[in-house]
Amino acid sequence: MLFPKKVKHRKWQTQRMSEKRLNRPDTRGVEVVFGSFALKALTPARMTSNQIEAARKVLTRATAKTGKLWIRIFPDRPVTAKPAEVGMGSGKGDPKHYVFQVRPGRVLFEMDGVPEDIARAHLRQAGMKLPMKTAVVARH
Repeated sequence: MLFPKKVKHRKWQTQRMSEKRLNRPDTRGVEVVFGSFALKALTPARMTSNQIEAARKVLTRATAKTGKLWIRIFPDRPVTAKPAEVGMGSGKGDPKHYVFQVRPGRVLFEMDGVPEDIARAHLRQAGMKLPMKTAVVARH
């Protein structure tokens, strides 16, 4: 599982955003840079490190020994939670896991060194493991 080695602030503010702001397309990391084929997010979501790992496992099966895989995102936002059956008050809960805030247009994974039909099939399969709609794109 992915999580930061060291953090400056253990707990972040919630940063609740309106639907309008969340649906605004991302401006960074929107082009296929490293590989030939990529998985691109079409809707906003928060991806946990477990979901990234599940998609990575599917894609590493496709790359085998010849291909190469790039993970273009990293979960660095902490999500806190209080234990079950604990009353309100007495501060914010402890960090439970880490997430990455995905906005539409962000490239999540890239692949190279794999035939197009296999790459598209596995990228589509990896997209099924994620909490948002995705599309398979190729380098221009």
